[in-house]
Amino acid sequence: MKNKSYIGISFIILVFGIYAIPKIIDRFQNGDVVKQDRLNSGITSEKEPHVNLTTIGKAPKFSLTDQNGKTVTNEDYAGKVYVVEFFFSTCPSICPIMNENMLLIEKEFGTHKNFGIASFTINPEYDTPEVLKNHAKQLGVTSPNWHFLTGDQKYIYELANKGFNIYAGESKKDGDAGFEHSGYFALVDKKGNIRSRKDKSGNPIIFYTGLNYDDKEGFKDNLEGKYKPGIFAIKEDISILLEE
Repeated sequence: MKNKSYIGISFIILVFGIYAIPKIIDRFQNGDVVKQDRLNSGITSEKEPHVNLTTIGKAPKFSLTDQNGKTVTNEDYAGKVYVVEFFFSTCPSICPIMNENMLLIEKEFGTHKNFGIASFTINPEYDTPEVLKNHAKQLGVTSPNWHFLTGDQKYIYELANKGFNIYAGESKKDGDAGFEHSGYFALVDKKGNIRSRKDKSGNPIIFYTGLNYDDKEGFKDNLEGKYKPGIFAIKEDISILLEE
């Protein structure tokens, strides 16, 4: 009797396997198992929860010359979401890091008609349109909406320090190549407003650091001693603003 019971159970298992295993394999191939698991766990999207961005104030007006010798003003960015940085082409320290991270932003949004980048040189005496054009070429810039801007030094410094409140100045320290500046990026929306996230206390963070990609654990700014969101965050927020 026992042998007959074993045979019966084995037969049932065999029939179940013939019927069920192909369906299980098919679910894996079509991704249905993953989808079902997400539904069971209450997760309906892989995206982070929606971020509420605050308005810092109006971005300043400007008129400068880009790497192609063309006059570019803030009006050229009207209706566009754009990222702002202050740098110089011969910077030996943080600028190469900023450039690489800005390239990550360009790679994702550079072909979007409503997106742009404004890179202001703080060493315009050296960074002529020709120098900036070569610099852009060496970086591998492909977007026509990424302008490297040069002009009067005093004008650019006022634009940085008073307009965008991103520090830039001359320096006599060794290793600074004659200039110093923060590694911040500013984010501007389609209406010309500077936008940012808020910290855990609800205070505007204002800027994004251009010096790291993964901001999930924060990036401590040496000057302010505060944590700033980085490239991972600004890419999320660019997507939000492009949809507004």
